[in-house]
Amino acid sequence: MIVDTHAHLDGPEFDADRDVVVLRAVESGVGAIVSAGVDMKSSLAALELAKENPCIYAALGFHPHEAIGLTPPAVEKFERLSVHPKVVAIGEIGLDFYRNLSPRETQISAMEIQLDLATRTGLPVIVHCRQANVEILEVLRRWVSGRGSSAGRPLGVVHCFSGDEKEGRELIDLGFLVSFAGPITFPRSQRPKRVALALPLSGLLVETDCPYLTPSVHFGQRNEPAFVWAVAQGLADAKGADLEEVASVTTGNAMRLFGLSLTRKEDFGQTRPFPAYTGRPA
Repeated sequence: MIVDTHAHLDGPEFDADRDVVVLRAVESGVGAIVSAGVDMKSSLAALELAKENPCIYAALGFHPHEAIGLTPPAVEKFERLSVHPKVVAIGEIGLDFYRNLSPRETQISAMEIQLDLATRTGLPVIVHCRQANVEILEVLRRWVSGRGSSAGRPLGVVHCFSGDEKEGRELIDLGFLVSFAGPITFPRSQRPKRVALALPLSGLLVETDCPYLTPSVHFGQRNEPAFVWAVAQGLADAKGADLEEVASVTTGNAMRLFGLSLTRKEDFGQTRPFPAYTGRPA
């Protein structure tokens, strides 16, 4: 089995066939999906999906693009909702200095506010970082130094990791995991392959970030959680490892980080047949 540690299943791209997409994922061996919010509306939608589907878990957060919309009432609402057993993280939060859709100072402030929320709730964080690797590390170092021990549980994950080997090692040393997505499967994308090879498998996760970042083997299609197997194959190829080993270790890492339970096809409680799935690597 495997876990898709980052998806956006609330998106309109799935409105026509969301149930089929989830069924297809479970049929392929995806035992859990973490659907991440980017603002209040999407966070609430992720939680509703999680309540309705045993294999879906929710993360609540304001993406850096939406940081300007984070308000004290929103933080208070997230804190109240965080006690729900299907809420497993605060996220996605972070910094995006590529598009700067919210001012940089606002992004940093929103990230720090949500890191404090994670400390109060005891939840891990899902971190977005784009062209802000230096600043992300500065913020996370301060947070880690001020929060105390995590009792051995990872503090969070930097999703769709785009940093270098040194930054990846520091994040793992700080108590974070790093996650790879579709770019590790792109033939011309060598950096994530080098970074994955340099980092220990015990510090890695896989994700789709669907509906975005479709793996190369599914080029031209909308991305979906079942395609996380292609990402795992890309990671296995980069590390010269076996696919089953990568699936097993990254799944264990995800369960340790998020406290997930895995859902098998036979446990899903659906009476209609599962759609045929042919996308998992042989």
